[in-house]
Amino acid sequence: MNRIVIKLGTGILTKGVGETDPEKIARMCAQIAEVRRRGIEVLVVSSGAIGMGMGILKMTRRPKTLAKQQACAAIGQSQLIQVWQDGFRPYGITVGQILLTHEGLALRDRYVNAKATIEQMLAYGVVPIINENDTISTYEIRFGNNDLLGAMVASLSDADQLQILSTAPGLVDLDGTGQTIPVVKAITPEVAAMAKDTNSPTAVGGMQSKIQAAQLATESGCTTYIASGAEENIVLRLLDGEEIGTRFEPVSAPIASKKRWLAYFQRPSGSLVIDDGAAKALTEKGRSLLAPGVVRSEGNFDRGDVVDVTNTAGIVVARGQSSLSSAEIAQLLADKTTPQNAEVIHRDSLALL
Repeated sequence: MNRIVIKLGTGILTKGVGETDPEKIARMCAQIAEVRRRGIEVLVVSSGAIGMGMGILKMTRRPKTLAKQQACAAIGQSQLIQVWQDGFRPYGITVGQILLTHEGLALRDRYVNAKATIEQMLAYGVVPIINENDTISTYEIRFGNNDLLGAMVASLSDADQLQILSTAPGLVDLDGTGQTIPVVKAITPEVAAMAKDTNSPTAVGGMQSKIQAAQLATESGCTTYIASGAEENIVLRLLDGEEIGTRFEPVSAPIASKKRWLAYFQRPSGSLVIDDGAAKALTEKGRSLLAPGVVRSEGNFDRGDVVDVTNTAGIVVARGQSSLSSAEIAQLLADKTTPQNAEVIHRDSLALL
């Protein structure tokens, strides 16, 4: 174990809407200090900026409009980072703030730069405090919740473990036994169906977002936990292997870094529908996608844009960077003498889903 990411929900950092709980934060900082003493690097993905802004503005419910949410985030973000620095000061630990957007990580050069920045901060012995940049994000580029952001950070930083800590005790089988599922070896449709949304006045996402995050993280080779942050010494107990909450086991063969970026850090610009022969060549033989296998393209995209690749049943089987624009593909399809070697997506730029 060399590196862990701890995602903390608003509910476990506060004792009311917008009111931080110094004791909770102090206990969390003490645990993280102990983790670092063991020689393990820690990244913290911290919610709370919007909630703290709501408290300052004396709001009791999360505002619905984006402009109001962004105003709350702008007001609360400086307080959030100060709370963390105050909490770590007794241990001589310095924190650094990183604000990310989905749009930023979807661009390859910014993704690489973000990764390099995180690595340098950890090399300096700093604890990165990471949050979504709510003050500039719009509907199209928002992560939507910090569960997914936590998984993205775990993937980006090649973390060994992701702890998603909130008020949820784990994945609970609400439609069956009513008990917390201790271990999930694979995220099947049946597992995903157990997830429910949140009713919190300050939070977004809920269990559905946590399952999506666990999917991304485990595909990156990262053991993932969903557990209650209210449990005493929860970070250390999970680190020591105690069975609390739900543990999601990582896949045996993690996806390579670039293909994770293609699969999980993108919002595709369009899609390509392929025939059964092409689908088999991609999924079973690891081939590149050639033009003769494309049935049609959907949406407008340029060369280098990321697109979904779907089979004739409408199921997304892969995601990749198109070597051709949608206009060029349409022209190829209209030409009955399409070259058999006309490459649409090279296999190195294709991630199976």
